[in-house]
Amino acid sequence: MSAAPGARLSPAQRDRWLALALLLGLLLLALALLWPLLGTPLQAVDARIADLQARDVRLRGLLQQRPQVEQRLAALDARGGGQPEFLLEPTAELATAALVQQLETVVAQASPGGRGCALVNRTPLDDASQPGRYRRVTVQVRLRCGNAETLAVLHALESARPYLFVDALNITAQRYFAVPGSAQPQEGGLDVGFNLSGYLRPSAGGAHGD
Repeated sequence: MSAAPGARLSPAQRDRWLALALLLGLLLLALALLWPLLGTPLQAVDARIADLQARDVRLRGLLQQRPQVEQRLAALDARGGGQPEFLLEPTAELATAALVQQLETVVAQASPGGRGCALVNRTPLDDASQPGRYRRVTVQVRLRCGNAETLAVLHALESARPYLFVDALNITAQRYFAVPGSAQPQEGGLDVGFNLSGYLRPSAGGAHGD
């Protein structure tokens, strides 16, 4: 039984109260020490569950849009040659010739008379063994141009329609570069190498163009 109000505790009662207080303190200390170990993983699990639920909602939304996406893709395929994304020529040989001609036109427009830019090399690359439905036509290009002419050529090619792609770009600064028809070399030229590519329009059966 508990002691009456105002009565002094016996040594045994005082020891019990001290033991209870000590036990309570130890429990609070243990909870404070263990909470980071227990609470943080639980919070991480809650965050992971919320992320998975949000991802599930997004996936369900995409699945609901699948019929519209398939209809859009079918409409694009049905447009055939009207697609601006693909080269207009039906074969790789014709597309390569057109690609080289377009390159020469762009260089001539960037440097009228060839005074600031020279087309040193344009070599078709054989990509006949590439897999997939879409066949790429590639020409390996090397130019010697001034800074402004180089920017103009690259911008014209990358903004062209049908789409053209410039990759494997390698630019080396030259102190001087020779200009065709001029006895005096110009200063500050660039030796520019890159691959210029476009894609043939896929056939209805999905085979590569020949």
